Amino acid sequence: MIKDGFHDVPPGKVATIVTHLEMRYRVPERIVPVPGGLTFRRLENPDVETYRDLLRRVGSYAWLWFSRLTLSDADLSEIIRHPDCPLYTLEQDGRPEAMLELDFRSSGDCELAFFGVTPQLIGKGAGRYLMNRAIGLAWDRPITRFHLHTCTLDSPGALGFYIRSGFKPTRQQVEIADDPRVTGVLPRDAGPHIPIFEE
Repeated sequence: MIKDGFHDVPPGKVATIVTHLEMRYRVPERIVPVPGGLTFRRLENPDVETYRDLLRRVGSYAWLWFSRLTLSDADLSEIIRHPDCPLYTLEQDGRPEAMLELDFRSSGDCELAFFGVTPQLIGKGAGRYLMNRAIGLAWDRPITRFHLHTCTLDSPGALGFYIRSGFKPTRQQVEIADDPRVTGVLPRDAGPHIPIFEE
């Protein structure tokens, strides 16, 4: 148990509060059309470089998404090419500009593993449209729980968006990890809203 009060984060580390959320039944959609100029499609058998490029553009530079960037090519490929881990996107001019990654590998569950849009799609209704598709795709399968987690490294609007979408917070955790900007996984200017602490 973590005691009440302040706790120092060691140099070279980054700390975040993780909120876990779940949906136990299919909620009504807040209907919105696909935003103009975008096409929704599944990315079939993505290669690791395409995946990493999309991950960086959606979440790594802005929000310090780094867990998948530390995986080997073989380990990452095993996940993103697994038949129960479909990956979808919104394409603009033939280029993927959004991530909707589902994980059905646990029986009866679906995890919204990664979800987001590139900066150029923010404010255009792309996120709401993508969430509608996520909910539909998840509950089209025989599941009893649709779940995800978000953290304080993410967009400040992420938690509220998930709650408005029908997810209920279930628990929180504190996570401490190596700062990916210190280890070199991400560039030093990534996640400028999070300070870097070093010796």
